[in-house]
Amino acid sequence: MSDSPGPARRLPRALQALVDFFRLEAAGGITLIAAAALALVVANSSASVQYEAFRDFVLKIGPGDFAIAKPLLWWINDGLMAVFFLLVALEIKRETLSGQLAGREQLILPLVCASAGVLVPAVLFTAFNHGDAAAMRGWAVPTATDIAFALGVLALLGSRVPVGMKLLLSTIAVVDDLIAILIIALFYSHGLSLPMLALAALVLLAMWGLGRFRVTALWPYLLLGVVLWVCVLKSGVHATLAGVATGLLIPHVDRNNAVPDEIEHSPLETLEHALHPWVAYAILPLFAFANAGLVLGGMQLQDAFAALPLGIVLGLALGKPVGIVAAALLMRTLRWARFPEGMDLRAMLGLGVLCGIGFTMSLFIASLAYAERSHYDAAVLGILGASVLSAAIGYAWLRRVLPARSER
Repeated sequence: MSDSPGPARRLPRALQALVDFFRLEAAGGITLIAAAALALVVANSSASVQYEAFRDFVLKIGPGDFAIAKPLLWWINDGLMAVFFLLVALEIKRETLSGQLAGREQLILPLVCASAGVLVPAVLFTAFNHGDAAAMRGWAVPTATDIAFALGVLALLGSRVPVGMKLLLSTIAVVDDLIAILIIALFYSHGLSLPMLALAALVLLAMWGLGRFRVTALWPYLLLGVVLWVCVLKSGVHATLAGVATGLLIPHVDRNNAVPDEIEHSPLETLEHALHPWVAYAILPLFAFANAGLVLGGMQLQDAFAALPLGIVLGLALGKPVGIVAAALLMRTLRWARFPEGMDLRAMLGLGVLCGIGFTMSLFIASLAYAERSHYDAAVLGILGASVLSAAIGYAWLRRVLPARSER
């Protein structure tokens, strides 16, 4: 019997795509952590003036009367983050049509866990802040999980992490994102303009028509997506939702179920693969750098125990694991769902703790909820504290309870 290695075995395409996804998300998460740390260092150094000048720099884009002149921070949060939401919508659509959310058995556990993981943190936040109407604007801040950050922590555990845990975590985060999108649409829109909403509806109709006529070129959808972004921006609905709508209207073909005369490629997957590196390594780190620069000078220990940041910390670090683990146990007890292969109750608890990392979406919702700098800074303090706490406890717990596995 020969000892020489045989030809490398290639993974099935779907499995290889999943492996590539986790590698990219994990590396992107580590980049995200580094960007946030850099923002804190710069904001509390002699370069803080330049940091504020960077965020406040007014950038004008567009011709003549149609030009939009806004601070760079606004362009990052309302412009570049629309691309992030476009990618989120593409992932949600793909997972719903041909991925982990396609069947009832795959959907029930992450759907119930994610819903409980939104409800319990919101209740905890409300318990601490119900007497402050201004603070209550941010009730949704502790409700979302940052998949990139969480997978970055999981990457540090290496081969200890079963594939089922990564799948469940990513699927809960996808459902989380979907719930967050609905929250933003329903609770963080203001001053609605009916004429601009009508124009946005016409653009959506045009994009739907492209799909009905089986147009597979991406450029018409993306061009209309830019027009939609402007219409939504002027309508009073948050502009990033234009990215969501565009992503949901880009056609997707499941290669496993496509009939012979259908196209062999999926425009959705093509765009998703093209956007993923840009979002992971450029847009999200830039967002983190621009939004995580909390000035710590002058803060005291008791500031961390004020109602607003404490509500966020408890909502994320405690509410998330309590909601997710309780929902998972209920589903298993009722025999409606079972834990993924390789996971027991201890592993599920560790996963729930990691879901308390709410960095990107929490910062984004905080930027929508709080116009006052004092409220926003308090929210950032809570988000950073909860995310660091959840990451540290989740990593330490999972390192203890997950058995070491040999690399293959």
